[in-house]
Amino acid sequence: MVEETPWQQALRYANRANPYPFYEELRKTPVARQPDGTYVVSTYREIVALLHDPRVSSDPRKCPAPAAAQAESSAEPIRQVLNEPNIITCDPPEHDRDRRTMMPHFVGPPPSPHLISDLEPEIRRIVDGLLDDMKGKKRIDAVDDFAYPLPVTVICKVLGVPLEDEPRFHQWIETALDALDFGPEATSEEIRSRQAGGRQAVRDFGQFAAELLDRYARQPGPGMLSAMVNEDGPEGRMSKGVLVSNALLLIFAGHETTVNLIAHSVLTLLRHPDAFEKLRRRPELIVPGVEELLRFESSVQFWHTCSALEDIDIAGTTIPKGAPIFLAYGSANRDPHRFAAPDELDLERPNNQHLGFSQGIHFCFGAPLARLEVQIAVGEFIRRVQNPRLVEDPPPYRHNQIFRGPRHVLVDIDGIHD
Repeated sequence: MVEETPWQQALRYANRANPYPFYEELRKTPVARQPDGTYVVSTYREIVALLHDPRVSSDPRKCPAPAAAQAESSAEPIRQVLNEPNIITCDPPEHDRDRRTMMPHFVGPPPSPHLISDLEPEIRRIVDGLLDDMKGKKRIDAVDDFAYPLPVTVICKVLGVPLEDEPRFHQWIETALDALDFGPEATSEEIRSRQAGGRQAVRDFGQFAAELLDRYARQPGPGMLSAMVNEDGPEGRMSKGVLVSNALLLIFAGHETTVNLIAHSVLTLLRHPDAFEKLRRRPELIVPGVEELLRFESSVQFWHTCSALEDIDIAGTTIPKGAPIFLAYGSANRDPHRFAAPDELDLERPNNQHLGFSQGIHFCFGAPLARLEVQIAVGEFIRRVQNPRLVEDPPPYRHNQIFRGPRHVLVDIDGIHD
């Protein structure tokens, strides 16, 4: 039997709750070729270098390497259905044009730079309502009762997606995510069945987005999607396919990673009662505290659509032209050569330039909204929830390796403060 690499072990579902010992082993070889021809980059310095290297493509259409059989098949449920790129799966100049078109409708153009900060009262209202709904309960699920409802409600408002459609696209997203499997179990019949389900889910999700965009093209309404479909700026409108692909990205990324971050924040702070109490005593630490939580439990563990446009020499290894590259953010954020005592939670960590939102041209433009949501949600949870205790540790995790997060976080409580 062939011994598995540290990367393959990290991807196993049995290790989803704690991949960090395998990342530690992986970092001994900063750029490690895997049996399928993928090059996994696991150290902070090397990942940052590649994120700023124009020889690295983010477009999966530019990754022809036949050795990438596993990486290719793992992404098939989405690639077979979405023929058009979105802003995280394309390169300049296409990327720059589309990002310039989208950014003003999300973070605010110069005449109205407060689109995100103006959402604060609404976010606080939603958080207060969720916590009020927990009154009288002795056990809550920090995922289903708290971490999920907040960001999905907010992103629907920002994008102009009817909230009543949430149950449908929630199921499509869950099915598609379960189909993305990069682990050594990925050749099983079960995985192939999930991939078939994932393809259908992405088709259904894409049809939903296309119909919503068509509706806004006929009759403009509130939110970013309507603004995008009716964009008549100097660079013109996006094509229908690119609009649909980016709409799916925005609906998905606008809540999925934030759900995981809120859930992991609650879980991490309950595992570290000293940090929990420190935030209760000094609520002003919530801003640097969220940055540390982003580093400590990365919502995006790695990214998988990169490839080398030409030979790249890095850390004593040559990544050959055409080879797929996986950037392991979760490992880089625990790299001891960049972060002192990386496995310790330090709410006042100095110079905390983590990769929780990536870097370079693909830096997450939803970061300001995610930060605001998590700061308010975690801060109010700490302030209002009385004596929270974990019921199960580790909790059950979702299957997907990229967007790693707990499926449930059960917490016993004594009550909810006003």
